[in-house]
Amino acid sequence: MKLAVVGGGSTYTPELIDGFARLRDALPIHELVLIDPAAERLELVGGLARRIFARQGHGGRITTTSDLDAGVEGADAVLLQLRVGGQAARNEDETWPLECGCIGQETTGAGGLAKALRTVPVVLDIAERVRRTNPDAWIIDFTNPVGIVTRALLQAGHKAVGLCNVAIHLQRKFAGLLDVAPEQVHLDHVGLNHLTWERGVRLGGPDGEDVLPKLIAEHGARIADELHLPASVLDRLGVVPSYYLRYYYAHDEVVTEQRSKPSRAAEVAEIERQLLAMYGDPALDEKPELLSRRGGAFYSEAAVALAGSLLGSGAGSVQVVNTLNNGTLPFLPDDAVIEVPARVDGSGAAPLPVAPLDPLYAGLISHVTAYEDLALEAALRGGRDRVFKALLAHPLVGQVSYADTLTDTLIAHNREHLAWA
Repeated sequence: MKLAVVGGGSTYTPELIDGFARLRDALPIHELVLIDPAAERLELVGGLARRIFARQGHGGRITTTSDLDAGVEGADAVLLQLRVGGQAARNEDETWPLECGCIGQETTGAGGLAKALRTVPVVLDIAERVRRTNPDAWIIDFTNPVGIVTRALLQAGHKAVGLCNVAIHLQRKFAGLLDVAPEQVHLDHVGLNHLTWERGVRLGGPDGEDVLPKLIAEHGARIADELHLPASVLDRLGVVPSYYLRYYYAHDEVVTEQRSKPSRAAEVAEIERQLLAMYGDPALDEKPELLSRRGGAFYSEAAVALAGSLLGSGAGSVQVVNTLNNGTLPFLPDDAVIEVPARVDGSGAAPLPVAPLDPLYAGLISHVTAYEDLALEAALRGGRDRVFKALLAHPLVGQVSYADTLTDTLIAHNREHLAWA
């Protein structure tokens, strides 16, 4: 089995490598190719990756290349984890929206739109080159904004599934609080990428006992603290929202916080600087503890499970992924991309049935889906007017004066990445 990782020079990659090494029985990789145009970073990450495999006794071969076409040739699956513009572009996404009193964030709001505009054309070009080289390869997208990027891939006819670590992180969190194995915890996870709620936490299987009320009653304050939300929100709603719902439920509070401290991008850039220095140490043969502060917890385990099911010959398994709605949420179009538990096997991901949603959640999901429609249109076709309409449609913007100002600022900050600008 051959896997290729586009963006293999990312400081995330040792997390992925560690998972591949530990879980090799679930995903027996014979060849792993790390692909990245940043040769210096790629050399550091590739060296550590080989040492991790060697330490854990993995017999697979790890190679590195900046040649995309050569790297993906013959791959059974291609993982996408790229960041167009790097941390510098992320830092801008997280700062200029604050000038209008809007959230500065790299996956939602105005910053999220900027990232989508930069990313979608690049990802589609990569996917087309993968299809020319190996039309049977699966594309697993971990590149944000995952929902929009995955929809672009599927709309273009690619074999693609989107992946996010929010669900697996919460599953592991709840398992720890309940003192059970993670495999015993099944989430009623529903929504869009970075716009999800846990409506149930069942033990033993999808039809098992729902222990979410117990979790909220006994551990609500601890869960809420990690989400940076008041515990009363969990008590009143009876659900656990994802961390990203804070940008909607506490918008003004978050803007005030963001204006008072350095951006997350600045923090991550410093972490990356330290990580790359560590990766260059020839004695290092395991992922360093500092990597946990980089983000992406349990990404590797989710990626192994997804790739294993897509490339396996069995009945597959149930995993939370981003895939086509196809009637699962009846208030959304079939070609919307949703994030829900799905049965994953060699034919792809098929969402499991979802119980009807309260209007409190269905309304926001519909609103953000409409924004994603317009965002994808802007990413594919360009033009100031399309960018403006997408921003006006976003619930975190929604005012003409803000949308006008943010449109011009977005274009000014991203002109080098926008072919039409």
